[in-house]
Parts: sequence; C-alpha cells; structure tokens
Amino acid sequence: MTAGGVESERLRLFVALDLPEQAREALLSWRSDVLREIQQLRPVVREALHATLCFLGTRAAGELQAIGAACETAVGEAAAPELGLEAALWLPPRRPRVLGVRLDDPSGALARIQDAVSTALSDGGWYTPEKRPFLPHVTVARVPARARVPAMELPPLSSLRFRAPAVTLYRSRLQRSGARYEPLASVPLSYQGRAA
Repeated sequence: MTAGGVESERLRLFVALDLPEQAREALLSWRSDVLREIQQLRPVVREALHATLCFLGTRAAGELQAIGAACETAVGEAAAPELGLEAALWLPPRRPRVLGVRLDDPSGALARIQDAVSTALSDGGWYTPEKRPFLPHVTVARVPARARVPAMELPPLSSLRFRAPAVTLYRSRLQRSGARYEPLASVPLSYQGRAA
C-alpha cells in the first residue's frame, strides 16, 4: 500500500471495501428502477459505490503512510469474502437521509476484515470505533437536504453473489455537487489466500 501528500494538509479519510463491476452494475440497474418511483433522490456516482469500513474524519496528510501501513497489516492476505446483495434499507429508518443496500456476509468474513481494520486504526490513534454494530452496506442514493422521502417499500434485489477485489483508503473531497472520492492506497484481497 502506498500513499502520498503534503505533510501539513488536512484530509477527510475513510477506508472502504471496493466492489467488482458486476456488483456495481446490479446496484445501478436496481437503483434506476427506484429512481423512477422516487425522483427526488440524488444518486451516488458509479465510482463511489463501495462499503465503508471505517470513517476516520479529518487527518493530517503526514499520517497517510502510517495509516496505509496499518490497513495493509490488518488486511494481510485475507481472502476476498463472498458477499451478496441482501436487501434495500433506509437510513435512518424513520426519516431517511440515505438509501442503501445491505450486503449479505454469510461467513462473517467481511465483518472480521472490518474489525481488524478498525482495531488497527484505533490502536494507531487515527480512528474511534463506532458504538453501533458494523452494518455492511452500500449507499446508492442520498436524500437532498430539504427533501423528505417516505421510507416506502422497495423492489427486490438480484440474487448476485460476488467477491470484493480490495480494501482502499480514500480521500473524500466535499463539493457542491456532492463528495468526490479519491483512492490513495489499496490492499488487494486474495482469491486463493488463507480463509478470512
């Protein structure tokens, strides 16, 4: 894992599980059906479809190397977990701000990867673990600031099964049009490595 940047610069960082193209395609296809029914939703761009593992907040650019190394050590040679698209979910359920898709993690491998990354980043002092349990999901659309969307029932998802290619450290750049995510460092997941 490699990373770079100006030492004094402050960066919004998070670590995420990348998705393979077939998973992104399935999510985009499903979301297009939803957007026909709920037009006020703001879709997340294809490149931003991922499952967040840890949101670090704002960190100094000088910490990137150590954060990247901690992620690499935590992930190690973990096998790419076999996942699926489980169900649509509104977050939070009562007054939703986000439309997401829960990932099915039957072996618990993704949860173990998240726990290892969370522990490594927490031990390094770069991350405060959340109190709520890890919810493996992909955000596919957001509710605009002044809009209200009822948490209506949504169409079913395809039964796609897939393996994720990598865990990546991202920089989030906030813009008027929404956040743009820049990959800074990545740890590939093994397809023949040890069991995760």
